[in-house]
Amino acid sequence: MRQEVMGGYLWSPVTEANGSRSRFYDNMRRTSPGDVVLSYAEGRVGRVGIVADFAISAPKPEEFGSIGAYWNSSGWLLPVDWLDGQLAVRPKEILSRLSPLLPARHSPIQPTTGNGNQKAYLAEVDEAVVDLILEAAHLPAAALISKTDLTVADFATRLDDIVERGIQHDASLDQTIREQLVRARRGQGIFRKRVLDIEPVCRITGVDKPNLLIASHIKPWRACATVAERLDGANGLMMAPHADFLFDRGLLGFEDDGRALFSSQLTNADADKLGMHHVQRPSPRPLGDDSRAYLHHHRTSVFIP
Repeated sequence: MRQEVMGGYLWSPVTEANGSRSRFYDNMRRTSPGDVVLSYAEGRVGRVGIVADFAISAPKPEEFGSIGAYWNSSGWLLPVDWLDGQLAVRPKEILSRLSPLLPARHSPIQPTTGNGNQKAYLAEVDEAVVDLILEAAHLPAAALISKTDLTVADFATRLDDIVERGIQHDASLDQTIREQLVRARRGQGIFRKRVLDIEPVCRITGVDKPNLLIASHIKPWRACATVAERLDGANGLMMAPHADFLFDRGLLGFEDDGRALFSSQLTNADADKLGMHHVQRPSPRPLGDDSRAYLHHHRTSVFIP
């Protein structure tokens, strides 16, 4: 899609329009930095990109306009560094070699005709498929070695800025509410006070001095659907700065009973350097009932297993 190539990302809803899961959408969360993405449209592979970071929970980009009007607005955004230049590889012209390499299920291409599967969005294919496409495009694999400045933090900031502009221009909100919502984005104001009333201690470090803690949204501020969600104290945890960073990036999560979850993407070496394996954590305590829906969102749409 032109908007995604120009913007440097992929975006999909979390679920189908009827609420059912889609393997093609779930793959957004399974993709890792360094993975190769091939863009197929109008009968040809026209672009190649490199995944720059893990996917984040994000609303539908405003540049989509009316595209996908029936989609759920809650989705996943995957930063992709699209390489300059367009390809012109037509799968039908190399089908005899391509067909045996395609997955038996959830394939982006029909192995017998070479046509694209209509509902396919992000499909997982073998490395041999990528090699064949690059060979047909006369593009050396070395061309994929790319340094990129794209990060989840960049996109999160960009999306938060867009949401904030919308709030600032929302005539249905009075000035006081607008100010509180903007302050809540940064973990300040009434949101911070409400979180402190419920969760005054960092669940990872046990630190209880407010000036050393950050009020972190469980369901990201940009992903909240209402004013109430953005200002709800049950949608927050007070966390030490390094725990807040890991939580926001999906490298740390929590079960409903308070047990900490650590992503497989957080290496033991990095965890040790952060002190995560040695810190004397407080005993796990269950999260409140009002927090559990937010925690479910974090585990399914933010946390990286």
